[in-house]
Amino acid sequence: MKEVQIELDEFLKLRKSIPILDARSEGEYGQSHIPEAINLPILNNEERKIIGTVYKQQGNQQAVLKGFELVGPRFHSIIKDALVFTPEKKVLIYCWRGGMRSEILSWLLGMAGFEVFRLKGGYKVYRTLTYITIRKKRNFLTLGGKTGAGKTLLLKKLKESGEHIIDLESLAGHKGSSFGGIGMNPQPSVEQFENMLAEEFFKIPENAIIWIENESRRIGKVILANELYASIVKAPLVEIQKTIQQRIFQIKFEYASLPKIELISAVSRLQKKLGGLRTSESIEAIQNNQPELWISILLQYYDKSYEFDLKNHQRDEIVELDLSDENQESSLKKLLAIKNKIQWKTKKSD
Repeated sequence: MKEVQIELDEFLKLRKSIPILDARSEGEYGQSHIPEAINLPILNNEERKIIGTVYKQQGNQQAVLKGFELVGPRFHSIIKDALVFTPEKKVLIYCWRGGMRSEILSWLLGMAGFEVFRLKGGYKVYRTLTYITIRKKRNFLTLGGKTGAGKTLLLKKLKESGEHIIDLESLAGHKGSSFGGIGMNPQPSVEQFENMLAEEFFKIPENAIIWIENESRRIGKVILANELYASIVKAPLVEIQKTIQQRIFQIKFEYASLPKIELISAVSRLQKKLGGLRTSESIEAIQNNQPELWISILLQYYDKSYEFDLKNHQRDEIVELDLSDENQESSLKKLLAIKNKIQWKTKKSD
């Protein structure tokens, strides 16, 4: 069958019902890709290097010939894999710029009877869109509070109630502290994080109010774009307050059952900031199964760090909200009441 070349907007509509194949190498795919795309490389990592060398030394024609020499013997396996991934023989495909690799994959699958929709401009046009999307100004309403205040749980409750939320920690695969990566899957690259974040923004009207957690610019190895971070730290802040006992209980629930060796490693990474005494006391408490003790020691550091960051990011509006005696339902009602009282600008936050 003959291929149909399509623009990005049509590609994004069709992907809801048609599988996507990424024709780039496994290395390129691993660095970043369109979410839900399946990698079916025309050239693998090593072959791509070989073609690059031939192109530099002998020119385009020799590189093309070398490419077919390398890929030709694998044509049958590529078709077999495509049939596994897309048994209905209807597929969206892309490569880096919508060039030779997706053209070859399109031609090959077309010869095998596939209905092929090839993205004009390739992954590059998608990445341009996601790059712009996450840097747009938006109306954020930030949830703040010291470690253990239960901000992530409140975000989930807000989402269940129909509010627009962005969970940066979930997207980044990290909870933002030295302990934040324990028990989590490997983090995405910064570029892939931005792709996934943009996908969340695609679902939200641009002028909507979006609840978001008050994060540091760095979440594990993921770094927030300057424009996004600036919008977050300037947005109105709801400062959640809980008792120290409640916060220790929440942290214990999340972290105390994690492997001791990983908890100790996380404490050791903080030694320069904690000091030798607090580090050794925390490690000893972990070894002796005293979670309340090591958590309370660490909170001395985390609370001071949070207060310092809060002072360094002056906001136009901060609302303190004590939820010490509130359950999840009443906490949600109070948060929504605050949202309705804030005087939102008619334009997005500067």
